[in-house]
Amino acid sequence: MKNPESRPLVQWSAAMALSGTIGAVVLESGAAAPLVAFARCVVGGVLLVLWCLARGWFRDWRPPPVAELVTAVLGGLLLVGNWVLLFASYALSSISVSTVVYHTQPLILVGLATVFLGEKVSRSHLVRAGVAFAGVVVIALSAHADDGQPVRLAGIALALGAAVLYAGASMVAKQLKHIRPHLLAAVQLTAGAVVLAPALAFTPLPHAASGLLWLVLLGTVHTAVMYVLMYASIGRLPTTTVALLSYLYPVVAVVVDVLAFGHELSWPEGLGMLAVLAAALAPRRGGGSAAVSRDSGRCGTRTPARPR
Repeated sequence: MKNPESRPLVQWSAAMALSGTIGAVVLESGAAAPLVAFARCVVGGVLLVLWCLARGWFRDWRPPPVAELVTAVLGGLLLVGNWVLLFASYALSSISVSTVVYHTQPLILVGLATVFLGEKVSRSHLVRAGVAFAGVVVIALSAHADDGQPVRLAGIALALGAAVLYAGASMVAKQLKHIRPHLLAAVQLTAGAVVLAPALAFTPLPHAASGLLWLVLLGTVHTAVMYVLMYASIGRLPTTTVALLSYLYPVVAVVVDVLAFGHELSWPEGLGMLAVLAAALAPRRGGGSAAVSRDSGRCGTRTPARPR
């Protein structure tokens, strides 16, 4: 009998591997971060709407209450803001540095839940947070950008800011977990496109046609297709499997940065990255995972609370 987890395993792995190549697509497009995020919202949002129509999910759909719609839009704004900051950080540091620093998000999420939702924070979480942010400091002091120059602290700050916004989007998603994730993502991407549209007035388009093709690729493969793969698999895999395979995202990002952009890892930088990832994705006591939450995710829906 065929293993029922085989297909979702491949789908989740593919989604994580695609996540690790987002930075390369962003840099290859040559576009400014707001334009990249806008293109991702428009292309990805349109395709997700078409997917929902093809699946018949709009037939019984009713407009949500105003309060829920406002909450969904807020989550969308946090999500898109997170993209803008993360995309901008790539050029100021490197794909690998930004991606790894961004993976402090699960720890930030727990901190925000403690402050705003009154959830208790464990001693083990405080230890993991200390290890992760010590790793960030090591990276900041030792890492070099792809041009060989020391990474700019602004790039690391932008990646941390993106992680905070993503954690906020994950918190918002917890209030909307009863909504089908594809529909919620479509609403949030629409809100993001509306908010970012004015940026087109002062953000130049890529000079080469290839830049536009990279943006279309980002919206098509790295947004619509990736989300469909994630949503088709996340609920059909054990939490531990999801958490383990989530390592593919930063690992692929580092490999792509090294092979395609010539990034050279120093041993202190490598140790700092390992510290961040080990702390952020380490299992909790009680069998859970600091990296996974079925109620939150990179697109403000039911995906792992890591990032994207």
